[in-house]
Amino acid sequence: MSKKVLVPIATGTEEMEAVTVIDIMVRAGYDVVVASAESDGELTMKASRGVTLTADCRLVDIADDEFDAIILPGGVGGSETFRDSTVLVEIVRQQMYEGKLVAAICAAPALVLAHHKLYPEALMTCHPNFESHIPAKNWRVKRVTYDVNHNLLTSQGPGTALEFAIEIIIRLSGKAHAWTVAEPMVTIPTLHYHEIGEA
Repeated sequence: MSKKVLVPIATGTEEMEAVTVIDIMVRAGYDVVVASAESDGELTMKASRGVTLTADCRLVDIADDEFDAIILPGGVGGSETFRDSTVLVEIVRQQMYEGKLVAAICAAPALVLAHHKLYPEALMTCHPNFESHIPAKNWRVKRVTYDVNHNLLTSQGPGTALEFAIEIIIRLSGKAHAWTVAEPMVTIPTLHYHEIGEA
């Protein structure tokens, strides 16, 4: 059964993280909804390095839809918009209450999840520059951190985006399906994606 995932974007979203996640989710065969979190509903925006990103719809238009995963790319500007979006915070909160996967990378775990105390007991990571936003008891240094008790996946930055995206597939569809996505991309052997096909 196909999975449905939400990837919000906003002005200042980190483009490598957003595009990597969107691309890998499409490769996995998922129904990917890219939604603008901009308060004015603008669908086209400049990402953190000036790349133009275009959303499929406004966040408010899909606020009542159900998703198998909600994935928050980072970037300071984009994460601050996510933080200030009551619609997005409520969507994430509902996803959390239902025990469904929430994934966040870079600044997003700190500026959105930790800021709103959405996962006060969960283990998480984020970009090292924002480590101080995460309580010490929750902080993990790992490039990709999964808290099985809270179904929360977090990661550190643009350089970990591929690992992060593959891990999302593992959590949604298992290692065998993740391998069908990773193998044709010729992923770096030291990332050990080749081993997931054996599990």
